[in-house]
Amino acid sequence: MDDISFAFIGTAFHAPKRGYIEILENMFIAVGFDGRIKTISKSDTPECKHLCDKLLSKKALHRLKEEQFLLPGFIDLHIHAPQWPQLGKALDKPLYEWLQKNTFPLEARYAETAFARAVYEKMVSSLLSNGTTTALYFATIHNEASLALAEICIEKGQRAFVGRVAMDNPLQCPDYYRDVSAEAAIDGTRQFIKSVKSLAGNKDGFVKPVITPRFIPSCTDPLLDGLGLIASECGCHIQTHCSESDWEHSYVIDRLGRSDTEALRDFGLLTRHTILAHSNFLGPSDMDVIKEAGSGIAHCPLSNAYFSNSVFPLRTALEKGLRVGLGTDISGGHSPSIFDTCRMAVTSSRMLEDGVDPSISQGDRGTQLRRIDFREAFWLATVGGADVLDIPTGLFAKENYFDAIVIDTSVDQSNIDLKNNLDTLDDVFQKIIHNAGRTNIIQTWVSGRLIQ
Repeated sequence: MDDISFAFIGTAFHAPKRGYIEILENMFIAVGFDGRIKTISKSDTPECKHLCDKLLSKKALHRLKEEQFLLPGFIDLHIHAPQWPQLGKALDKPLYEWLQKNTFPLEARYAETAFARAVYEKMVSSLLSNGTTTALYFATIHNEASLALAEICIEKGQRAFVGRVAMDNPLQCPDYYRDVSAEAAIDGTRQFIKSVKSLAGNKDGFVKPVITPRFIPSCTDPLLDGLGLIASECGCHIQTHCSESDWEHSYVIDRLGRSDTEALRDFGLLTRHTILAHSNFLGPSDMDVIKEAGSGIAHCPLSNAYFSNSVFPLRTALEKGLRVGLGTDISGGHSPSIFDTCRMAVTSSRMLEDGVDPSISQGDRGTQLRRIDFREAFWLATVGGADVLDIPTGLFAKENYFDAIVIDTSVDQSNIDLKNNLDTLDDVFQKIIHNAGRTNIIQTWVSGRLIQ
């Protein structure tokens, strides 16, 4: 009892394995002062009743109402933090124009740290309100502004992985927004890693630095070699884009004579701690290379529809045993909600399976047996993402971090309508995944701390 900080009683949902939702009805979940789950069992056991009496006297017992449910917090594996101000706009433009006229000019503004801090304060709060308890961020080339993002995550209590972006190729990056040299980008990355690790309040590496080559086209070979060397020295996480579009995939083959995946491996950037965003154009051999390295994939179904011109072969990747989670890809994706990302992951998989061109006969139109359902999408958003990042969360299990969101299905303006005589708990969960929004998330907990 001495190590218990608080406990929840109520009904929770989680996905201990892909494709299966476990309903934890009337469960007792006790959380320690270290933010980890210490006890999880039925609430009507004698031991739980004894603990409940003690916690109740300390006002540390949370009883969920009948219309409230507990879910693990969401993990977003791909966010461009500086693009928050353009969320939901310019998506009608082709990728090159979107980058050159909107994205790069916006990201260049983060040379002004006060501007960066104002944006990041709003963004982190909004993502926590949307249930994102762990976030993997691309920042910008600016060390001070990128460090401000890490500081804000610590202050607001969002577990985060933050990358200072490296990009030095003058043939692909504008003069006003790139590292002046490979050496400058390498030195900046080293300093950023050191600074994040020494941040005040960054206990146990709650916020971690990430080596972040934007993608191979934006980086020269010396820069990629240098970042690979840093990775071998410090063991940090690595994030980059991989085979996102026809153009990127072909560009790397033309420049280096091998695929994105093979090139990243050869530069020392494909490790157990690497997260590859998109990866839509992976071939079978690429998937084999990724599996051998143990790297993970951030599946971004919403932004793929706008800028990748393809659907990621998710089912194929999962069947090969690749580690996959979900990413919003703010702002290439227009929604900050992992709920929306789950829905798009299901939708895009069905479109891949069924095909989209009605002029093609039904038998030839799609790719058979490629769909996922809401159960698998939820697993990707929780357990899948936690596995990719190698963190003990995403699941209500003993000694996992208590990262959770409380869903209230009865709030005003809710899109969830429950009928006691019609809806089983399995139906309730399905309605939550398909219809819940920000207004339904009434609490967000990270490492046993109530954040929102």
